Amino acid sequence: MSSSDADAPTSLLDLAPVIPVVVLEDAEDAVPLALALVAGGLPVIEVTLRTAAALDAIRAIAERVPEAVVGAGTVLTPEQADEAVRAGARFLVSPGWTDRLLDAMRGHGVPVLPGVSTTSEVVALLERGVTEMKFFPAEAAGGTAYLKSLASPLPRARFCPTGGIDEARAAGYLALPNVGCVGGTWMLPGEALAARDWPRVQRLAEGAAALRH
Repeated sequence: MSSSDADAPTSLLDLAPVIPVVVLEDAEDAVPLALALVAGGLPVIEVTLRTAAALDAIRAIAERVPEAVVGAGTVLTPEQADEAVRAGARFLVSPGWTDRLLDAMRGHGVPVLPGVSTTSEVVALLERGVTEMKFFPAEAAGGTAYLKSLASPLPRARFCPTGGIDEARAAGYLALPNVGCVGGTWMLPGEALAARDWPRVQRLAEGAAALRH
């Protein structure tokens, strides 16, 4: 490895094999949940902007769990990108993209994962200099077979597939050369969150963290 390689920043896609996709109704749960995920080996946490508690959850994790790399998902507008970064989001994820949304997300200087589900969308992002993307909804959009078919004609593109991926399917995605990590929720079962069973979340996170290329 050259000195320039050693000094290069690590890609978001290489920090952990799985990015938990978190939907929180109560911001009070954000810190203990993040601590459980980090202890289980999953430091990259995507908090989706689908609930009123999301921004407060991002803020709490950013302030009180510094070892976590917390980001915002389901970013749909430039305004949401602004609010998420102000709250402490260190990366931004969208289910799809437009030029306006992409410009706004990239303007904050944090890693971004714009969503794609077609070859044309991938090519358009590559034209814009974006090489890392969210593939969504992964299972519905063609799954591992689709991503495998993109590897040869589009070798610069790397993906974080999300959507319909469980523990059993994750290994197949992670075996692909153009997949850096996957997004999922299987380590966050509803009954565990409702019971605030953080030890169970940690155990499930440990299993997910063991899924490596």
